[in-house]
Amino acid sequence: MDIHIDEDTCIGAGQCALTAPEVFTQDDDGYSTVRPGKEDGGGSALVREAARACPVGAVRVTERVG
Repeated sequence: MDIHIDEDTCIGAGQCALTAPEVFTQDDDGYSTVRPGKEDGGGSALVREAARACPVGAVRVTERVG
């Protein structure tokens, strides 16, 4: 899976980091980021739930093709 955070949409609500803290964190400005090395979701079953929890839809999870 691939995880993308739309930086222009993110408001820093932190729902993704609360839902899947092993994959998401917040930067110094309070905006969500994917933890280094976890760009593929790190096997977390909570990544999709974290994307659904984002109040502005800034987190997108897609399946890798190929």
